[in-house]
Amino acid sequence: MLQRLAIALGSVLALVASLLALSLPAHADTGFRVENGRLVDAAGNDFVIRGVSHAHTWFAHETGAFADIKSHGANTVRVVLSSGDRWTENSVSDVENVVSLCKANRLICMLEVHDTTGYGEQAGAATLDQAVDYWLRIQDAVKGEEDHILVNIGNEPYGNDAAANQGWAADTGAAINRLRDAGFDHTLVVDAPNWGQDWQGIMRDNASSVFDSDPDRNTVFSIHMYGVYQQESTVVSYLEHFTDAGLPLIVGEFGHDHSDGNPDEDAIMSHTERLGLGYIGWSWSGNGGGVEYLDMVEGFDGDSLTPWGERIFYGPNGIAQTAQEAPVYGGPGGDPGEEPSEEPSEEPSEEPTDPPADGGCTAEFRVVNEWSGGFQGEVTVTADAPITGWTVTWTQPAGQSVTQAWNADVSTSGSTVTASNVSYNGTLAAGQSTAFGFTGTHSGGASAPDATCAAAS
Repeated sequence: MLQRLAIALGSVLALVASLLALSLPAHADTGFRVENGRLVDAAGNDFVIRGVSHAHTWFAHETGAFADIKSHGANTVRVVLSSGDRWTENSVSDVENVVSLCKANRLICMLEVHDTTGYGEQAGAATLDQAVDYWLRIQDAVKGEEDHILVNIGNEPYGNDAAANQGWAADTGAAINRLRDAGFDHTLVVDAPNWGQDWQGIMRDNASSVFDSDPDRNTVFSIHMYGVYQQESTVVSYLEHFTDAGLPLIVGEFGHDHSDGNPDEDAIMSHTERLGLGYIGWSWSGNGGGVEYLDMVEGFDGDSLTPWGERIFYGPNGIAQTAQEAPVYGGPGGDPGEEPSEEPSEEPSEEPTDPPADGGCTAEFRVVNEWSGGFQGEVTVTADAPITGWTVTWTQPAGQSVTQAWNADVSTSGSTVTASNVSYNGTLAAGQSTAFGFTGTHSGGASAPDATCAAAS
């Protein structure tokens, strides 16, 4: 009897352990993770990707692109790498430098292997298995950077060949598990077949099983939206299939036009914003083969935006308007900056001074980036007590002006700038911070003026 009880108890404990293993990610406290169908950081802060692709592997000398991309408000850069199967392999040291450039410019790095593009239809395209071989070769460059890096296993890993596409789910699951077995704790990003556009619905129909095959439950799906997505209804149907199913999705590539049709970029940008999904536009600069119109800037010049660049950065639902810096860099929910000293610098006076009229918050202004004639500023608002809204004001130095802003409603009267919260970032708990950003012009250099904050409680 006792032996039977012991066996029964052991079976129950084994069942409980197996259920916990299924429900809990293996590396819940490491870097980014997927939680309830959302991409969050290690502290559980939501992170919505707003970025662009940069063709680093073909333009490795254009290292200034990282600062320029950040200067227009992006929080993420998708970096094109090569496994050496079709183009020159990016070395460990090169990838390490890319990661350092991303971190120096407060960007999340999504690294992707481009050699897999169009496998089964494109001559010379690499398999996902070959892409994993490359990730294992450069593992030292990304290990320990799980809070700054997302690993996009392979770009558009299948063309339109029906037989090859049927292997997408099994091959993608196998690639995920090889990386996990090798110690990759990063959030993994997997592209759809059909040149990334999934017009056959293969990723859509198999996403749940692929997600479940990841022992860490930390895989994000990436759809590329070009000519297949000319109709708003098609865009909405695809996006909402994933959100309704609680599966994580980003639009990993899209443009304002394409050789296979005219995608509805307005619908893509508005509905990803409505649903809280990330998007990454293609691409910063360097396009050829008849799609030069997809360049966002002319000749890698960050100050020479093309019509597509103006649209994606500064149009409705654009990057500058909707991006929030990653929490790891001090964005919403993240580290607001330096730790306060334990001892106050001065003894408090016996008579407290009158608080500000509304009081309740502080504002810290800093210059994030600067270039010839322009700069990017950021203001971090921190609540001293629970508040339901805030207004920040500052006096612009001579020759300095604000041109575009995001995450705040900003107006200028003479030299006075007033910035107020928008609908989603006005309510803050005591000690909680949020940030807004802007770009501006200057003559002779940018400076960070003192900013004051008034709050509604």
